[in-house]
Amino acid sequence: MSENARTAILSLTEQMSQSVLGQSHVVRSLALALLCNGNVLLEGLPGTAKTRSIKTLARALKVGLGRIQFTPDLLPADVTGSETYHDHEGTGQLTFEPGPIFNELVLADEINRAPAKVQAALLEAMEERQVTVAGKTYPLPALFLVLATQNPIEQEGTYPLPEAQMDRFLFKVRVDYPAADAERQIVRMLQAEESAAAVINDPIDPSHIFTARAAIQALTVSDPVEKYLVDLVMATRNPQHFGDDLANWIAVGSSPRASIGLHRAARAEAWLSGRDHVLPADVQAVAPAVLRHRLILSYDALADGIDSDQVITALLDRVAVG
Repeated sequence: MSENARTAILSLTEQMSQSVLGQSHVVRSLALALLCNGNVLLEGLPGTAKTRSIKTLARALKVGLGRIQFTPDLLPADVTGSETYHDHEGTGQLTFEPGPIFNELVLADEINRAPAKVQAALLEAMEERQVTVAGKTYPLPALFLVLATQNPIEQEGTYPLPEAQMDRFLFKVRVDYPAADAERQIVRMLQAEESAAAVINDPIDPSHIFTARAAIQALTVSDPVEKYLVDLVMATRNPQHFGDDLANWIAVGSSPRASIGLHRAARAEAWLSGRDHVLPADVQAVAPAVLRHRLILSYDALADGIDSDQVITALLDRVAVG
């Protein structure tokens, strides 16, 4: 049963890779996030297949996709839905009209352009898998993933996400421009799609996701590996033990959600790789996506041009395994 699910998930990533060219790490991250029941923040320049990734995933799973274009004038009700007045046989009734958040997959495009109230409404949905409107709580679909995007270079008119909201994302994935060969393939692929819409030949039954989650939950994490992943997170809080440079670069370390995220993502990485146990290499593979948005760098680091990925690389080099 579990092996069938793994075959299905690998087929899902293969089909996505045929449509989202040159961004294999994005495809892998989305698959891992689904397996972990987590959410993803994609940060990338325009035209780097951020929207295409989630649309392709929705087609491959044959599930609903809700798109929310975040703008400064957006209201919480535009995300969650609202109660509307209807006249039924001469009697007025309030009926809840679900918003775009009530889909299995949700694209929150340019999330940092929304004001705090809208971000808070999305936060409840991401964390609690429910929304509250007019004092009533409505559950979201069992299969649910938010893919939020933000542009790293356009900061005018934006509302930077607070640390508490950033922490709700399992992964933060950076998307760069594709290499030249991949871009040539993209041009050819889009030319072919101009006359025929992209079709997923063999959609994946979403039930495989739930089967996979159960198998991942049962995966073994040895004490040394568990200690290693916690040590990585603790090193972000006590960087002075790992070099003066790290002590100068890190202003605030990662929260306990980082340890939880590493544990979940490493198990998913191991399962997707065909193993029933977690290796330190699995932790190292997912560490950048789990940790990069959970570090607050110092002014010294920013002045020196040091980013969170460089800090994480240094941590992985210096924190002992086992």
